[in-house]
Amino acid sequence: MLTEPRAGRLTAWGNALLAGLVSPDDAALAIVGDDAVHRVSGLPGESAPVGLTLTLGRLRALGATGLRVALPAPGHPLGLSGPPEFNARALDAEEAVLCYGAALGLVPEVYEAGPEGDVHVEVVWHCLAVREAPPADVPSLGEAERELAEALREATEVLTRLDVAASGPVAQAAIDAYRARAERGREVLAPGYPPRAVRVLELAQRVGTLIAMAYEKGHGGAVSAAEMAARTQALRPVERTARRAQVAAYNSMVEERERGVR
Repeated sequence: MLTEPRAGRLTAWGNALLAGLVSPDDAALAIVGDDAVHRVSGLPGESAPVGLTLTLGRLRALGATGLRVALPAPGHPLGLSGPPEFNARALDAEEAVLCYGAALGLVPEVYEAGPEGDVHVEVVWHCLAVREAPPADVPSLGEAERELAEALREATEVLTRLDVAASGPVAQAAIDAYRARAERGREVLAPGYPPRAVRVLELAQRVGTLIAMAYEKGHGGAVSAAEMAARTQALRPVERTARRAQVAAYNSMVEERERGVR
């Protein structure tokens, strides 16, 4: 979960562009990141895939004033609003972007080619109709921050008690080193986001790293069926909470605008 979702980058930098805080070229460059190229298929008025710069301009012309991210998982349509066809595609990709002010959504499809260490990645965003309705299960920034802090405490206690890898000071050092490598040269969110959103996203990614390390290291000392079940029960709600917090952070610019903060 430490890796920033492509839908998150598109949402953050698309919002910065729509707010007039970055140039189209800078936004497109940040959204593409380490990928080779991003194209958008199915954009209204276009018969063939087009680039991000044209896409963001067209979405603005179609009425979009902001973007929201969705990070759904099986049984948890986080950030989605329908219809079922769009939800199913977003669930398959585990991420999507929904336009605020226009009934459109974008779902990425990733293509990879090349040998290990030299993989060429191309992304096609499929533009589809969505239902204009409140997104599912998205907390406020304040709620997300409180939930994350509590979930992290509870999960750490359980994992430590079960002697599961990814708990304790050694794991803490590994998490810090992992995050430092992954975040080198990466800007958290984009211009225009409130400091609290940055703080919530960083904490959510930290929690996601702990969960990923726990799964990667196996069951640790949790060798009985009951202990393994307790481990899974401890991780599942924390993972869900971290995803909800990420969505809250990415969507905070639009949510503040809705409340009249900006």
